[in-house]
Amino acid sequence: MKANKGKTCTREREFSYKFNAGNQHLVLTVPLKFPVQENASHLHGRLMLLHNLPCFIENDLKQSLSQFIEGESIKDYDKEAEAALEAVKSGEVDMHQLANAWAKAYTETTLEHARPEEPSWDEDFADVYHDLIHSPASETLLNLEHNYFVSISELISERDVELKKLRERQGAEMDKVMQELGKSLTDQDVNALAAQHFESQQVLENKWTSELKQSTAIQKQEYQEWVIKLHQDLKNPNNSSIRNRCGTWEVLIQHAISYCFICTQFEEIKVQPSQLRESVEGNGRIYEEQRQLEESFTIHLGAQLKTMHNLRLLRADILDFCKHKRNHRSGVKLHRLQTALSLYSTSLCGLVLLVDNRISSYSGIKRDFATVCQECTDFHFPGIQEQLEIVQQVVLYARAQRSSKSKRQHDSVNRNGGNEEKSKNIERNQSNILPGEFYITRHSNLSEIHVAFHLCVDDNVRSGNITARDPAIMGLRNILKVCCTHDITTISIPLLLVHDMSEEMTIPWCLKRAELVFKCVKGFMMEMASWDGGISRTVQFLVPQTISEEMFYQLSNMLPQIFRVSSTLTLTSKH
Repeated sequence: MKANKGKTCTREREFSYKFNAGNQHLVLTVPLKFPVQENASHLHGRLMLLHNLPCFIENDLKQSLSQFIEGESIKDYDKEAEAALEAVKSGEVDMHQLANAWAKAYTETTLEHARPEEPSWDEDFADVYHDLIHSPASETLLNLEHNYFVSISELISERDVELKKLRERQGAEMDKVMQELGKSLTDQDVNALAAQHFESQQVLENKWTSELKQSTAIQKQEYQEWVIKLHQDLKNPNNSSIRNRCGTWEVLIQHAISYCFICTQFEEIKVQPSQLRESVEGNGRIYEEQRQLEESFTIHLGAQLKTMHNLRLLRADILDFCKHKRNHRSGVKLHRLQTALSLYSTSLCGLVLLVDNRISSYSGIKRDFATVCQECTDFHFPGIQEQLEIVQQVVLYARAQRSSKSKRQHDSVNRNGGNEEKSKNIERNQSNILPGEFYITRHSNLSEIHVAFHLCVDDNVRSGNITARDPAIMGLRNILKVCCTHDITTISIPLLLVHDMSEEMTIPWCLKRAELVFKCVKGFMMEMASWDGGISRTVQFLVPQTISEEMFYQLSNMLPQIFRVSSTLTLTSKH
């Protein structure tokens, strides 16, 4: 029998089984196609049921059927093997090609003989950066990153100035046209000018977007190549002529800097510890920050095995934890160094941003956050826009899955009109997220955080009647759970679930909201012990800068009462 190349021949055999039922001698004959695709146990059950066979032959029939299938299969395998050997002997099959195919299949399926997977560029760069940032070269790395930050910031300032001039010129042109409206010009002329202005703005914005993207890409490539080169020189000093001539770090670093063609001079970052934050420089103007208020507490939570946690209450702008400062006083370098040291570690820092249901960076806190992210090149992770595009794709896929499941449930269960309307609303906004849901972006170019949790909230958070089951509160719980499973040991949370104060946020409103969030977070932190085994964490509660000092200290007095801060007990005895 000749073997088919790449195909399995189908053969039909008859299985016969003889048995006695009283004085009768019966024979069961069944045609079987080989190779048998069906499980022998399933086939045996079907035979018993279809032919109404007596139960006393069940075990014997099953054994006989299994032996028949096994024996006939072995015969077929032997015939195919003989045919394959004959094909090799006759030269019909190339022996070397066959041996290579067998060797490839064996190495791919056997772990001990398989080649180790080659690490990706990202993994290599991460390991190299981790080594350098924990070496004396860390200061040079930070200086280089700061120099790149200044370059991009200046580029952004030029863009803003040019856009401002264009808008002012267009505004003057529009004012002149409006004065002539109804005289020598018509509505069509005004609309044409407005369309021309819009197109000019789009062209200019696209030009600057392209230039910033190109500059960022060049910086990222130069920085990564420079880091790899510096690491190679440090690991192989014998191969570096600079290292041989003089063994100082300064000369070696100067050699590496010249490698990536850095033309500008580095600003030396001096470390002068202080407790005051710097004024923020943005768009060419200096804004003096309101005096930062801060209170710190140490608590112990847990039923039996208690875990120590650090709590902080701060009055600060939430983006202050993201922004870089161009004037490096007040110990700013210490913050940036700590962030860089823990970038590839089990002690990451996170931040909760309250956003609307649209995944974009075009309005509100999302736009401000994206602007901060774009001021400094991210040398380790994709840019903020790329990450948001990926999040949008994931949301669309998740919405499609959820919609499909909802439709199946709707077909099987009769729903009332309200649920149908809610389902329709969800289907209309497939690209949006729901209150309580959040998406995550990761960053290496921010001042004090590595991870940003973008928590979706609606206008309901500004009312005074939310409960512990509100989507925003449940979103915080899920965020804390992610922190436990992904080594985020420091998390900053907006205490009042808002970033800015408004008129309806009275003193009773603030106290009630703070009490709710404090109690809920306390409960979530006690759950953490079952999630991560009890790891010490730092939770920072942030309140808006516009809140009064009196209100801040009222919240500060509330925190230890809810969390029951441990205090030293002094015992005296009388003799």
